[in-house]
Amino acid sequence: MIGNLIAGVIEQTAPSGIEINFLVIAGGGAGGGANDDAAGGGGAGGMRSSVSPTGGTGSAESSLTLTPSTSYSLIVGAGGAATNHTTNGSTGANSVLATITSLGGGGGGCGNTGVGQNGGSGGGGGGSQNGGTGNSNQGYNGATSYGGGGGAGGVGSSTSFNNSTNAGGIGKDNSITGSSVSYAGGGNPGGANNNLFGGGRGTSLNGNDATAGTVNTGGGGGGGWGNSTAAPKAGGSGVIVLKYSDTKTATFSGGVTQSTTSSGGFKISRVTAAGLSDTVSWA
Repeated sequence: MIGNLIAGVIEQTAPSGIEINFLVIAGGGAGGGANDDAAGGGGAGGMRSSVSPTGGTGSAESSLTLTPSTSYSLIVGAGGAATNHTTNGSTGANSVLATITSLGGGGGGCGNTGVGQNGGSGGGGGGSQNGGTGNSNQGYNGATSYGGGGGAGGVGSSTSFNNSTNAGGIGKDNSITGSSVSYAGGGNPGGANNNLFGGGRGTSLNGNDATAGTVNTGGGGGGGWGNSTAAPKAGGSGVIVLKYSDTKTATFSGGVTQSTTSSGGFKISRVTAAGLSDTVSWA
């Protein structure tokens, strides 16, 4: 604190805040179990950023102004865990930076009976069931009936059973790190064995196994198809990226995994793991 002598009174002046630009992506939802039908794909983890997307639509949020030497919550959400043949996919975990929370992606619905779960982006519906609802400004809805999970940039798609063009919703590109990277694509449903939009592919009719959402992108996991050997896959974990003046220093608590680089007058910290009790502060 800086003391200024004014009319014989010491006036205490608070230090100025630190501007933080951010990208906060939650864990993606897992694909649904087949239950002798085509399951829905997992929804992508919610995506929030103060940096506008590249090559897509949507506006940026305001940057954060944070108080020096104050600890702020920092959590990177895990992807939804892969489940068994007869259950809905697990929903991903939230990611948190101070007052910013991105919601985990909804799990895909299991075949025949499973409704897609709600989340940052909604999980796709299994069989003929409805898809889950995405959260406004974070992601889109999952598709109904053999549906792809929603992505940060668009809804999941579905046309008919075992159609290879069914897909998870498209993600969004973001260049906060200095390079344009695609994040938060929805997972494909069972029967759609392709990698159209960045989430995990689904299990196909010819037996090709589903894949998980990509780690540290918040991608949804691929859905199962047909029988107990066509297993669904997990959602991808989230990520947090922080961009701030290179005159400032960030201090992370012991459970945080991160890497920091400098470019063009800024430091960029990419956080790939942080738990419920972890924090970050600046000075």
